[in-house]
Amino acid sequence: MSRFKTHPAWAPFLIVIGLSVLMLAMAGCGSDDDDDGGDGGGEALSELGEGEGEVNLIAWAGYVEDGSTDPAVDWVTDFEEETGCKVNVKLGNTSDEMVTLMRTGEYDGVSASGDATLRLIDGGDVDPVNTDLIPNYADVFDALKDQPFNSVDGQMYGVPHGRGSNLLQYNTEEVKPAPTSWSAVFDPAEAAKQKGKVTAYDSPIYIADAALYLRETNPELGIENPYELDQEQFDAAIDLLKQQQQNIGEYWSDYTKQIEAFANGTSTVGTTWQVITNLLQAEGAPVENVLPEEGATGWSDTWMISSEAEHPNCMYLWMDHIISPKANAAVAEWFGEAPSNEKSCALTENKDHCDIFHAEDEEFFDQIEFWTTPVADCGDDRGEECKTYDEWVQGWTEVKG
Repeated sequence: MSRFKTHPAWAPFLIVIGLSVLMLAMAGCGSDDDDDGGDGGGEALSELGEGEGEVNLIAWAGYVEDGSTDPAVDWVTDFEEETGCKVNVKLGNTSDEMVTLMRTGEYDGVSASGDATLRLIDGGDVDPVNTDLIPNYADVFDALKDQPFNSVDGQMYGVPHGRGSNLLQYNTEEVKPAPTSWSAVFDPAEAAKQKGKVTAYDSPIYIADAALYLRETNPELGIENPYELDQEQFDAAIDLLKQQQQNIGEYWSDYTKQIEAFANGTSTVGTTWQVITNLLQAEGAPVENVLPEEGATGWSDTWMISSEAEHPNCMYLWMDHIISPKANAAVAEWFGEAPSNEKSCALTENKDHCDIFHAEDEEFFDQIEFWTTPVADCGDDRGEECKTYDEWVQGWTEVKG
């Protein structure tokens, strides 16, 4: 997956366009392991010591801001001054790139998304986390703790950073009546109405979106978890995506390109993020989004510590800082997501931010299936019959041709 975001949606322009990067092709970057969901690298830190003077991070653009992008956007300088830990950051453009970078052993931690976390745990690349050493963890929304994408057998492997959903966006002038279902992009007859203007997220994890739709429309397949697909379920999802491909005008991964496509009318309906809709509406584009009746996929990022961290104390201090109320509010607002700390909502500049991003609306997030790395273990009596992430990468390659 690739994510590249900017400051809050009410701003009239895109600061981070100048950071534009060449996005790596997901199909060529699959992992080499079987993604079976292992036990991680080692033991959690038992006590916190003195900071080592620096910390080396891998992060999504917009997650580690020190004022160099915008002088008013800085939650790094105060951390450095308070802890003595100088922050060095390497931007990761895709989850696969982040996994590769973490396996070099050169970094202390990473802001991993759910399609990378289990790969890092299984590969022994990250250690479990002692949340008792992270005071601000107590204020993280309970719904973000002990989840399949950030823990194993009740042991946390990081701290939740924030969360968001993959919604259905549409041009209100071109797509009528307003859609309420993913059938707008998956049903052949419906999608054909916007042939060549349908857009979809460019990542193997998008297979889960098709599976989620099939869970409701083809119940005979028995899909329960869209990330736990056996051969029959996986084949059905791939077939649906191949059908959809005939109506696709563009697959997107760089969200600034999706903004441009909806602004100029080359895309009229497809998967989006709330921040994209907000930015388009701020520019006067005739777009709306909806959480479809089938629900949606989504993402929650986790700060994880390397099993080879040279600066573990500074990494623990960073994990506590980034989920502190003030810092977490700032990064959530700049990046365009719901914060993970429940106290952050009172500290955002835009007092409507948490309402816009459903931060405190668990009924909304109950309808979201967060990205989770596909592994062989189906999690039920089917045993190890489910398709791994590597097989999802291969399937996505088939879809795109």
